[in-house]
Amino acid sequence: MRAGRMHADEADIDVPLVRRLIGAQFPQWAGLPVEAVESAGTSNAMYRLGEDMVVRLPRIAGAADDVEKEHRWLPRLAPPLPVAVPTPLGKGMPAEGYPWRWSVYRWLDGTNPVVGRIAEPGLLAGDLAEFVATLHRIDPAGGPASYRSEPLAARDTATRAAIADLRGTVDTDAVSAAWEAALPAPGWPGPAVWIHADLQPGNLLVAQGRLSAVIDFGCLGLGDPAVDLITAWYVLPADARGAFRAGVEADDAAWARGRGWALSIALLELRYYRDTNPVMAAIARHVIREVLADHEHAV
Repeated sequence: MRAGRMHADEADIDVPLVRRLIGAQFPQWAGLPVEAVESAGTSNAMYRLGEDMVVRLPRIAGAADDVEKEHRWLPRLAPPLPVAVPTPLGKGMPAEGYPWRWSVYRWLDGTNPVVGRIAEPGLLAGDLAEFVATLHRIDPAGGPASYRSEPLAARDTATRAAIADLRGTVDTDAVSAAWEAALPAPGWPGPAVWIHADLQPGNLLVAQGRLSAVIDFGCLGLGDPAVDLITAWYVLPADARGAFRAGVEADDAAWARGRGWALSIALLELRYYRDTNPVMAAIARHVIREVLADHEHAV
């Protein structure tokens, strides 16, 4: 699906606007067809440009700064990574009533993995582990802080508020217990590393069961490597998590923090998108169920 309006301050974006922006700023591509991309993305709207490009426009002011970050860092991070990441081809300027900078990227083939219908979960777990481990090893010198760079405990107030707001929607007692179990986990003792910080189904592309690309680096930056473990609950079935954990060599503390991050993010997403983005809400519900099942098994 293509998500509709989700934010009070969301920009008005449509095919005619994209055509005008391209025609004025990238006349070499003005004759190419423009088509909206089916996506449940929350921060950016995407439009395919011709056969091998995509236009990506921030929906809200909070996503606008990601344009500069991605254009600066993605070309530097891409070479050692084991799968494709977006290649910036052009940076657009505010115009035609649209208020922020925007991007043209090379189109990446593949489909988003569908939670509960992963064709090759063991192979995908290995691919995700290789991506995460490789990203974490890249030299962090000069990198910005990730959007999710705070300690897990710093999310306590917001997470408990989300739990309270979701009373009647989730089992608040069980969710509170799972959250409280994650909080005492020892923090990351090492220096901050590069993290994607949003390895959800919508930000992954697969082909023939294998990871083919990782997209949307809006949360990219330096932080606790455990944040990238959220993909274990967002994407992988329970019986594939062990292979992923082994591949990233996550100890008990990191695994507990990763599970806590997954729960916190999912709770905040469910509260925010439950009435405006059915796909995101369904994924968040799935993550909450998976974390609760893990917690109950551990107890």
